[in-house]
Amino acid sequence: MKADHTVVHLGPALAVSIAVLAVIAIAVNRYNDRALAAATARAAIRAVCQLAALAAVLALVIHALWASAVFVVVMAITAAATSAGRVSAAHRASVRKTIRCLVPVAASTILIVVTLVAVGVLPATGIAIIPTAGIMFGGAMNTTSIAGKRAHDELRTRRGEVEAALSLGFSSRDARLEIIRPTAATALIPGLDQTRSVGLVTIPGAFVGMVLGGASTTAAAIMQLFVLISLLAVSAVAALVTVEMVSRDLV
Repeated sequence: MKADHTVVHLGPALAVSIAVLAVIAIAVNRYNDRALAAATARAAIRAVCQLAALAAVLALVIHALWASAVFVVVMAITAAATSAGRVSAAHRASVRKTIRCLVPVAASTILIVVTLVAVGVLPATGIAIIPTAGIMFGGAMNTTSIAGKRAHDELRTRRGEVEAALSLGFSSRDARLEIIRPTAATALIPGLDQTRSVGLVTIPGAFVGMVLGGASTTAAAIMQLFVLISLLAVSAVAALVTVEMVSRDLV
């Protein structure tokens, strides 16, 4: 009998289950906020389209290192644009803000991946580089989005405190930094909780995927540890850089 290397059984029942779960999410969110329900529907549709495209594109680029590198650049720009849209008070990503968001979202990830490839920890292959960079981009993107949005929200609601600090002789950067630094740090909480509870509350996808692919549980655990620690690193850098950029009114 052929081994089943998937967590769920593929077929019509799975497609129906996904559709029902999406409808539940949209319906519940519509009860709270119609705009949120619409955003949920768009996110679900985009996920279907983008994952279908991803499967097709990866089959073409994953075997060529140069093509994999181009794909990583596309991922970085997309992640930066997503964060720029969240951080921006106008809720849309301008080219300038997207370029600036590349610093917290992508710079640390690219540096880490290049270093790991150079020292031989990460194979110089698309199958290794693309998912590794993608995981790190995702973590840095989420941290940048949350930290930046929280920072701008605080500056709007506590404008009087910023003005008071300015009247006491603080520079604009220092006055803003006093307000936003503590709240923006909350962007790191999801990653910290995920790392602290791994194996006790959650069994992450990288671990499950490696085990299903035939790797030993020890190798899977080591790989998952690498993923979690790398996420802590890129998220810490992303939060720090985002706070600094918001304090200087760069994003």
